[in-house]
Amino acid sequence: MWTKFTRVVLRNRLFIIISLLLFTVFMGWQGRKAEMSYEFLRIIPDTDPEMVYYNQFLETFGEDANALILGFEDDKIFEFENYKAFEGFTKKVEGISGVNSVISVANLPQLVVNRDEKKFELKPVFDKSPQSQAELDSLRGLFSQQKFYENKVFNAETGASLVVIAFESDYLNSEKRFPMMDEIFQECDRFEEETGLHIRRSGLPFIRYITSTKVKKEMSLFLGISIGVTVLVMFLFFRSFTPVIVALMMIGILIVWVTGTLGLIGYKITILTGLLPPILVVIGIPNSIYLINKFHQEYSHHQNKIKAITRMIKKIGFVTLITNTTTAIGFMVLIFTGIQGMMEFGIVAGINIFATFVISVTYIPAVLSYLPDPTTKQLKHLEFTPTGKLINGIDQVVTTKRTWVYATTFVIVIASIVGLMKVKSNSYMVDDLPEGFSVRQDLAFFEDNFSGVMPLEIIVDTGSKKGYRRKGTFEKIEEISDFVSSIDEVSPAISMATFLKAANQAYNGGDTIDYRLPSKMELATINKYFKNSGENGGSDLSKNFVDSTGRYLRISMRMADIGSIKMDSLIDTKIRPGLDEITEDSRLSAAITGTTRVFIKGNDFLIENLKNSMFLAFFLIAIIMGLLFGNLRMILISLIPNMIPLLITAGIMGYLDIPLKPSTALVFSIAFGISVDDSIHFLAKYRQELVMHRYNPINAIHISIRETGTSMFYTSIVLFFGFVIFTASDFGGTVALGLLTSITLLIAMLTNLVLLPCLLYTFEVRRQQMRFTPIFEVVEDFYLEDEDEEIDLNQIRAEKRRDNE
Repeated sequence: MWTKFTRVVLRNRLFIIISLLLFTVFMGWQGRKAEMSYEFLRIIPDTDPEMVYYNQFLETFGEDANALILGFEDDKIFEFENYKAFEGFTKKVEGISGVNSVISVANLPQLVVNRDEKKFELKPVFDKSPQSQAELDSLRGLFSQQKFYENKVFNAETGASLVVIAFESDYLNSEKRFPMMDEIFQECDRFEEETGLHIRRSGLPFIRYITSTKVKKEMSLFLGISIGVTVLVMFLFFRSFTPVIVALMMIGILIVWVTGTLGLIGYKITILTGLLPPILVVIGIPNSIYLINKFHQEYSHHQNKIKAITRMIKKIGFVTLITNTTTAIGFMVLIFTGIQGMMEFGIVAGINIFATFVISVTYIPAVLSYLPDPTTKQLKHLEFTPTGKLINGIDQVVTTKRTWVYATTFVIVIASIVGLMKVKSNSYMVDDLPEGFSVRQDLAFFEDNFSGVMPLEIIVDTGSKKGYRRKGTFEKIEEISDFVSSIDEVSPAISMATFLKAANQAYNGGDTIDYRLPSKMELATINKYFKNSGENGGSDLSKNFVDSTGRYLRISMRMADIGSIKMDSLIDTKIRPGLDEITEDSRLSAAITGTTRVFIKGNDFLIENLKNSMFLAFFLIAIIMGLLFGNLRMILISLIPNMIPLLITAGIMGYLDIPLKPSTALVFSIAFGISVDDSIHFLAKYRQELVMHRYNPINAIHISIRETGTSMFYTSIVLFFGFVIFTASDFGGTVALGLLTSITLLIAMLTNLVLLPCLLYTFEVRRQQMRFTPIFEVVEDFYLEDEDEEIDLNQIRAEKRRDNE
């Protein structure tokens, strides 16, 4: 089969090369359609009850995470020159396209009673701009009377204050976000330069902006680094530019195909799919190394280029198909997580891993056939002394030190299990950003002064239309608001109760003692004032806290980014029991939702699904191993060296206190799918040599170590450096993915080069023990060295001319 395949490739080599180039141009054109994603990765499926409830909340009350929050550390903002500059800054930001509203101490609105027209009006606390420091100081006293904003916009104890900038939704979730945010931050920079005051920045739109910006930068950065690293490592191994150029052209085609796939399918570039080009560069290089190394080995035996190409495809082609399949499985099992972003990542990766196989077995033979015969210099890497010594040393260890290998492995496995028991599952909203990054420092400021900026919502169901008008409803809302506001990690709540307290304060002359819920008689009057007020009187604002039917009431707050463990504990052991206790003897019911709650639950959901996908990958790859080698013992022998690296990595996570989170959970299925490739290459060679040496396992193991060991070493080093480059990322998730994957693959190289041959020695499998004939033995021409067909290119050309005639 593979001889015929090679003949077809060589006969049509020019057509194949031109077709690949034309298709690459087409995919490049499609790649122009790939757009950046400007939203957080949606993890929980829309069918999940929690997500259904959250979507209903968004439909009723609108986006809860649409505000950029700026902060000032102390009251220097109230120094006259600084305040005048701040007034100008606020007005400029208000005028930027896409900005819906700006709330700051310079334009803070308050409810004012118009008794003549019997309505409320919204007017700034400062009805005119102060003209001196003395006037500013006298006006500043008005802030202490605005109880509605206390610890929400300003902190009377520390002097810290906020600017809350709300955006229009069509700007927030589109590419228009970038110029809008850039313009805002330009104004921030001008203000800082003019006053010397530092502006703290936070809020989910800001975090999304930073994330999207860095994804765009890192895509190009890591793609360039991955290409550079793989080229350098390949050159050091092959010590020749020819194989490097051949591989470089192949990965260039692959990169274009990846971006083209995104554009063709219509997927957006996310923090995950943005990693695919450099990841697939790293994954695609081993194909080149195995094929070219095998080509050089064969050519060095008989000095016949075409025969070497033929044997290269016969001996490596089917194995490459299987290894690419197992690698694709490691990615494509993510489809079964049910998470859109993960599904897209898995689909695009899987498609292009199979595309890598197609490119490898067509492009490389075609190009090699056009190149001159390998020179003695180009073949010197086959006798590279350091690598030869390493392989000989491994062979000696396998032959004479198997007991030592098993003992060492046992100790490491036990230590890894102990470390595994220490692993915790914990994730944060800003998990991906480094500890020293300014976003984290600014977030700490907001948490210290305002209990955080992460949105959390409570929805109270009154049970019927206009249920909010029932007696005692607002008292319960106030009780809930006071309860959640008393929690250290949660900011003071905003609800209809706080809004009514502000209205009551305004109606009774503005005294802080009247910042309370109105009496029944006062409430009737205040409602009449609201009906007459229109939008300018704040009735539109109240719509943000009660739905159009009057059944659902919203209590909105912000909280610290305390992590999923503390968050779950806080909700399950404190907030939810407290809500149940408050609403127990009423018709009310309360539910927790909001971006923060959905995000944290989503991470738990994702980790659980990634665990399931890992087991699915293990199961599917075990089936493939069974079909390949036809024996249960061989399945176990092949899987053990690839499970141990995963266990060691989990142990390292436990000892180094690296939490299990989406980025680290993703490592295991990907690394397992890649690392098992070495086992397949080694065992394929082992089975081949068993047949060649009449089922003598000792000779088969010796030859397998010597012939595949070099390629396994080369590819593992490329994979290690290819993934370790991601540790230079600004995203913690990307760093974890790169570090843990590179460690896992390096350990897998050692277990497949040392432990796997030891297991084959100890648990040798004879032909009689096979229950059925393995696939490797039914693939046409896979083992028969003496039936190689010579392919004469001159003859191919002659046949072509006769066909044309």
